[in-house]
Amino acid sequence: MVLKKKKEVQVDGFVLDHQQLKRLHSFADAEGQNLASLLLQCAQLTDGIQQINLIKQIVPLLEKMDSKSSCNHMVKSCLDILGMMFLSLDIKNPLKKVLASCLNDLPEMLMAEATDSFVVCLKEELTTTNFSRYRKTMDNLASCVEFINIGKSSVTQLFKEALQFLLKSILEIEEENRKFSGNHIAQTRLMHDLLMGIKVSMSLIQKILENMQGCFWKKLDSPIWQCMCGLLNSFICFLNNEDLLQTIQTSAGLAVVLFIKTMFEPVEKLPCLISDLICGLLNSSDVPKWFVDSCGGLCTAELSDSVLLFLCHGALAMLEWKDNSMGENAEKLLLDIASVLLTLSTRLKESVMAASLSRILAIWTNVALDFLQSSSRNLKLNLNGNSETIGKMLDYVYAYWEHPLDAVRHQTKLIFKNLLQIHQTAVKESIIKLDPFFSELTESLLGLEWHVKGKYSSLGCLVDCIGIENLLEIDRTIPAQILGVMNDQSFAPYASDLLEIMFVNHKRHLTSSLEKNTWIDSWHETWVSPLLLILCDGNPEQATYVTDYYLPKLLKCSPESLNYMIKILQISAESNVGTCKTRGALGALMACLRTARAHGHLQFAVIMQDGLVSVSCIKQGLVHQHDEVRIDALGLLCESHRSTEVISIEEMQLIQFFIRYNLNNQSAAVRQQICSLLKKLFCRIYESSQTVHKMQQLKSKQGLIKQSVTWDPLTTLQQYK
Repeated sequence: MVLKKKKEVQVDGFVLDHQQLKRLHSFADAEGQNLASLLLQCAQLTDGIQQINLIKQIVPLLEKMDSKSSCNHMVKSCLDILGMMFLSLDIKNPLKKVLASCLNDLPEMLMAEATDSFVVCLKEELTTTNFSRYRKTMDNLASCVEFINIGKSSVTQLFKEALQFLLKSILEIEEENRKFSGNHIAQTRLMHDLLMGIKVSMSLIQKILENMQGCFWKKLDSPIWQCMCGLLNSFICFLNNEDLLQTIQTSAGLAVVLFIKTMFEPVEKLPCLISDLICGLLNSSDVPKWFVDSCGGLCTAELSDSVLLFLCHGALAMLEWKDNSMGENAEKLLLDIASVLLTLSTRLKESVMAASLSRILAIWTNVALDFLQSSSRNLKLNLNGNSETIGKMLDYVYAYWEHPLDAVRHQTKLIFKNLLQIHQTAVKESIIKLDPFFSELTESLLGLEWHVKGKYSSLGCLVDCIGIENLLEIDRTIPAQILGVMNDQSFAPYASDLLEIMFVNHKRHLTSSLEKNTWIDSWHETWVSPLLLILCDGNPEQATYVTDYYLPKLLKCSPESLNYMIKILQISAESNVGTCKTRGALGALMACLRTARAHGHLQFAVIMQDGLVSVSCIKQGLVHQHDEVRIDALGLLCESHRSTEVISIEEMQLIQFFIRYNLNNQSAAVRQQICSLLKKLFCRIYESSQTVHKMQQLKSKQGLIKQSVTWDPLTTLQQYK
């Protein structure tokens, strides 16, 4: 085994300018024990890791200071420098996070002064006209809001300046992006800067403005309002610009709805405004002049499919749906969004847009589920399983549950699962099995062919929702039908996942409704008996896939079922040994034992000690006519859940017995499998011998005279030789 050289962590250190160093020198004490000395020592280092270690000493040093010394010019200058240091570092630099932690933990008596110092530093940062520094300033704004308390307080004081900077930088970056048309590398970098500008703007509105006291900023002539109108107008331009990255359009859709929600009054009419907007019914005469001026691109032109999609996403993500805080008009908006999204699903076929649509539909189902908790009876009627909206949603699921994209298939499964919960919430039926919607849906799904892959995930969701008993009442042969599909490897994973959901649900139901020792017989009859039938008499491919995909999951759910399998198969093996074409009960027994041991449900010592299976039975498997049975029998001996498990004398003798009769097998595939299993055996010998050797050394050191009654390490090592 080749050991990789440990990668050294490198952290870029900060550098102070001559003026800052001069200030620190003037305040540093002779003993080098005050804050200025510590910062000076830190600045003289070039290694960022060493600087981090010194930065961590700042807070303990400040905590030792008394209230008088904390107010002197030295501390004020050091706080100024700490603020400049924080803003000078790259957002990904670990030093920045350490500094943020340090600034958050400053003693309470220094917080006001630290905030004043930070305001000065940040204000200077926001006045920059250097285009190359715009992105770093955006990152600093984000860091201030997210990571440090004094940073958040500073941004609150400089909210107007922050918005003015964002508006200026976004407009200039957009113009620069237009100039670089055709230069994809430069445009990609600029577009990511635009994206950052949108995200920071949203963060300021959500975390600063919504917590600001007073409505002074809502005056139409206030600088903050003017900046917000300018930003809103820019975001609408981004939303309509399909030459930009889709992530920019998506974020612009979120930002547009967030800004409209923040600025529009009265709040009760906001859902109607958004409804009219996405349905193309907005009349300019019905909205304020500022809205027409800022959102003219949405009021006058017919909206494209992508703009509609991202506005719907923005409405779902940014509006307050819980607790019915938007009033009764919110119910109509929710249904209108569903209608628009379902209409778009018939037009948006390009893979990226289809993936976005499926994700937004899934968000709609989550919002609807939350909204139903406090909605009116009318909405519950419009969202039960028999309603037009839910019916169209189900049609979408059926149309896209086998989409080539994994993301779309995953979202359709989530949509289906949520639709079932929406119906349950809407009708609140206490007896689910009498619900016509679930009955019809169950019969409809079961009526589909098993080669429809979407059927498996949907049935799994249905079982989670209403329980397996309702399906088994319709058809008790469902487990056997699903196992019958497993002769095709492309369906085996889907089938085994569905079966696992079913038998786990069935076990949970039986254990809760029947006595402790009575449920197992019914469970075995439903899930184990069809398995054993296939292992004994199924075709080779089906038996292999059932062993690989289904059996491990069954044993994980019910390890105690192994004894039942062994008992049944041993009885059957007397009359059904198998042939060169079929495994028979003996082959099924070897497959079960091998799988159980490989997954840690059985140890070979237990087989021997408890007499679960006789040595002669294993020998029969090792020389069976069917190749796969011989391989399973050898796998039982070679494979183990623990690679350090000691190999017993019985295992060695049986392996030697196998080699004597199978080493010259004519099938290249069989020889390859034999080599693979023997390689696992040698790895076990190597790893277990290492463990045994250590135990022998430990035994010798302890000076133990009496040997273990059951096992002696030295004897095992000698046997390996």
